[in-house]
Amino acid sequence: MPMGRRRIMPERSESDSRKLLRRLRDSLALPGKGQDRLDRITHLIADSIGTEVCSIYLFRDEDTLELCATEGLKKEAVHQTRMKLGEGLVGRVARNAAPVNTADAPSERGFRYMPETGEEIYSSFLGVPIQRVGEQLGVLVVQSRTARQFSEDEVYALEVVAMVLAEMTELGAFLGEGDGPGALHRQPRLFRGGTGQEGSAEGHVWLHEPRVVVTNPVADDPLTEIERIRSAVGQLRISIDDLLRADSLDKDQVQVLEAYRMFANSRGWLRRMEEDIARGLSAEAAVEKEQSAARARMQQVEDAYLRERLSDLDDLSNRLLRILTGQGQDTGAALPDAPILVARNIGPAELLEYGRKLRGVVLEEGSVGSHAAIVARALAIPLVIHAERITSEALNGDHLLVDGDAGLVHLRPDEMVVRSFRDKMAMQAKAQERYASLRGLPAQSRCGTVTRLYMNAGLMADLPSMQGSGAEGVGLFRTELQFLIRNKMPKRDELAKLYARVIEAARGRPLAFRTLDIGSDKVLPYMKPQDEPNPAMGWRAIRVGLDKPGVLQMQAQALIRAADGGPLMVMFPFITELSEFTRARDTVLHQRDREAALGRPVPSDLKIGAMLETPSLAYAPKAFFDLTDFVSIGGNDLKQFFFAADRENERVRRRYDTLNTSFLRFLRLIAERCRESGTPLSFCGEDAGRPVEAVVLAALGFGTLSMRPASIGPVKALLRQVDLNEARALIFNAMAQGVETVRPMVMPWLARQGD
Repeated sequence: MPMGRRRIMPERSESDSRKLLRRLRDSLALPGKGQDRLDRITHLIADSIGTEVCSIYLFRDEDTLELCATEGLKKEAVHQTRMKLGEGLVGRVARNAAPVNTADAPSERGFRYMPETGEEIYSSFLGVPIQRVGEQLGVLVVQSRTARQFSEDEVYALEVVAMVLAEMTELGAFLGEGDGPGALHRQPRLFRGGTGQEGSAEGHVWLHEPRVVVTNPVADDPLTEIERIRSAVGQLRISIDDLLRADSLDKDQVQVLEAYRMFANSRGWLRRMEEDIARGLSAEAAVEKEQSAARARMQQVEDAYLRERLSDLDDLSNRLLRILTGQGQDTGAALPDAPILVARNIGPAELLEYGRKLRGVVLEEGSVGSHAAIVARALAIPLVIHAERITSEALNGDHLLVDGDAGLVHLRPDEMVVRSFRDKMAMQAKAQERYASLRGLPAQSRCGTVTRLYMNAGLMADLPSMQGSGAEGVGLFRTELQFLIRNKMPKRDELAKLYARVIEAARGRPLAFRTLDIGSDKVLPYMKPQDEPNPAMGWRAIRVGLDKPGVLQMQAQALIRAADGGPLMVMFPFITELSEFTRARDTVLHQRDREAALGRPVPSDLKIGAMLETPSLAYAPKAFFDLTDFVSIGGNDLKQFFFAADRENERVRRRYDTLNTSFLRFLRLIAERCRESGTPLSFCGEDAGRPVEAVVLAALGFGTLSMRPASIGPVKALLRQVDLNEARALIFNAMAQGVETVRPMVMPWLARQGD
């Protein structure tokens, strides 16, 4: 949309525009089929604007536009004419989210002639996107025989009409017979996403940032609406000024709020919204129209700084909408029963504020290694990621079913789906009761082999799960969460007190602290992000610790002081070669000696180990395996580097099987090297918590498996049913046969173990 200064339209034009919008609103309010509404609208627009043709194209799927209604083109082309995103002038409007205005359509770049429509007699073409808050819903087109360029005022008027159509499309006005505005948000919806954390949950939607449903985008009294928008912008400016006076703000927060204040005081922003209202939009619809334009521009901008500024404007629009609707004030709204958080994305600190009150989390964005996923695992709540458009579809209080195992979300499910889902949850609950009876028993296989089952943790809130799950220790305590949830670097004494409480909560059980693992997808809010082409293989984990030794030294001091003379286990993440380990190890030993020289207690038994997450470390000199006190395989990273399959890429991350014989041979090599040096070895990661994979790992010689607490019961139950000697023979026999994966052999064998 052109953003230059636009002249205020004469009173007659303003009245015509408002008259058209009121006619449009009244037409949409009439009962009838969705198709009837679309047909009435195209006739109404063509008649009001004075063109021979008006057509509405809506997205059939994310890449295909379909002619859904027309006045002037051949009726038989409706629901038959389709085009891909970017194809023809209509596809160009949709792809670029910008108008196309031409007096000679056939000579325009990218023109596509569609003979079934009979449009060859129309020369002039004006198409504008039908979009809501940056989301493309379709294209509105007018055409005429006369070769002429549509005026700026005509383009603007059609954009306002498209805005109303977007709101009504969002409200379900075109769904079917008898469906009026709001029907869309009563329909059952299934969202297919990805698994961020396994588990199932039933509950009710709680939107992290409640969206505003503009039920009446057309205003009857523009003067009243202009007063409302001016008052709301005034409140917004005051609230930002109040926030800037807070003493607790750090430098970055001040910069963000200063950007907010700059946009909030922009005369152009307010003037454009007032012009939209003069055209007939309500205050809320005017805000959303400008927000849609900002998001459309944001998608086209490559410069990271400009994208961030446009993102600030987007957030500011949300704040303004909440003021206009009352959602930005203290409305007394409370979490519903069994709340399930729904959001585009969320930071670790915000998610921790909700805590264990949540039954589950559903995100439109996120990744399996994101901060939110780490916290969800720590809180043991199901998480589904990449549930696209759910924040647009869901309303607070909606019934929701979350299947974290399959990555599915059922919004407003019908009764049959609810019954099936509840049956599944009942079966899972019954299995958990059976696992609870094994809590105090060892994971001893029928051959007499005992496998130690540890849990992964990252929060103090995780530690109570140790007792309930039957975990024998903590194989991995992630220390980065305490850094991620703060706006500035935590102090050494704060960390020492926290680590001391963690050690106390472990009650003498083994506990391995992993030093700070940041970088890649885990970026500290107070560290400058690194623009790297492949951050998973970039400046992360121990590489950061060695390049920024002050942080590693501070963390080592905090851990040593927390031990208070007791035993301490420390391991370094992402070690790739011997020299990295020796440098990191020397840092910890130097801090131990320094503490001793100052007369402070030092650990009675200090064990320093490494996480093996890259293939290179498996081939390190024997000196590495002799020097390290223990090795823990980081299965998630090791698998992604072994198979060259990005764990954040849904297209490839599930493509490769952990039971692939190539990977098992590699794990066996690591186990043999550790056995030669007498180095304790454990396997840590998602695969350790999958019962079938756990049996194979135990058969290969992994005596310790570390997993999320909820997985310990199922893994223990299966390990107690099998003979690991038989499993080992089966695996080695399968390898000798040259098969690609042992899974087809292992699964039938496991099925017979309960006989």
